Amino acid sequence: MGKGKLAAVQLLPRVHRVTALLKRWLLGTHQGAVSPAHLDYYLDEFTFRFNRRHSASRGKLFFRLMEQAVQVSPVTYDAIVQQGSHHVE
Repeated sequence: MGKGKLAAVQLLPRVHRVTALLKRWLLGTHQGAVSPAHLDYYLDEFTFRFNRRHSASRGKLFFRLMEQAVQVSPVTYDAIVQQGSHHVE
């Protein structure tokens, strides 16, 4: 590990921990098949899971997921794919 990386890890240890968790989650859950065009959706899911990782009640976790699902308009697969095609260069 170079001096720059070591200094960054010591300066921002939590940033590196979250980044490592994100990378491990992407590789484990999605088996590395991640499209850059849909990165915002992957990050939304990771953020939701990360923010609730210490939740004592799994029922409440499910309730919050459903609560958010009914408050937000649905996004169709076609809309996601179409939106993704505009981001890819």
